[in-house]
Amino acid sequence: MKNRGAMMFLIGLFSALAVGWLGFPALLYHNIEQPLQFSHNVHTGENVGMACADCHTSSEDGHFTGIPAVAKCAECHSAVLGETENEKQLVEEYITPNREIPWLVYARQPENVYFSHAPHVQLAELTCERCHGPHGGSESLRPLQRNRISGYSRDIWGPSMTRLGNAPWQGMKMDDCSRCHHERNVQESCMDCHK
Repeated sequence: MKNRGAMMFLIGLFSALAVGWLGFPALLYHNIEQPLQFSHNVHTGENVGMACADCHTSSEDGHFTGIPAVAKCAECHSAVLGETENEKQLVEEYITPNREIPWLVYARQPENVYFSHAPHVQLAELTCERCHGPHGGSESLRPLQRNRISGYSRDIWGPSMTRLGNAPWQGMKMDDCSRCHHERNVQESCMDCHK
């Protein structure tokens, strides 16, 4: 009888842990769809062959200027070129009225973090894929998974709560940055990123 009670306790404990481990992330994050669907692959593929920097540019001092303005899209899409509803929506709702697209940012860092693309892209010559993954080959935009408590994207933490098995680009936490710096023998201090 005593062993049965202990066994039932362990079954209950592990069941509760499993439900919490699997259920907590589902409750913690909520999906928010992007305002417009977009295929990176159409733009970066063989037919068009654009590079990330063609739309996601840097200023002259090397600082990343972020998501492209609708004027950048209008350079090619002043009128509908294809047959997709998404392109039609782009032209009618954003380009024609010159209204910026309210994109949701997957990689927004916490307020106490200072990050500049310049030393990473220009000095270290890191590719966009090193930190952002194969995003440039995507056929559609996935929803932003926003943390209900912190308000940050799940991309900061990565897809796994354990962080085990995450690819180098799956996560933008301090440990991820420090690991990359250590691999490249880059000396770092707190004030490099926290200003």
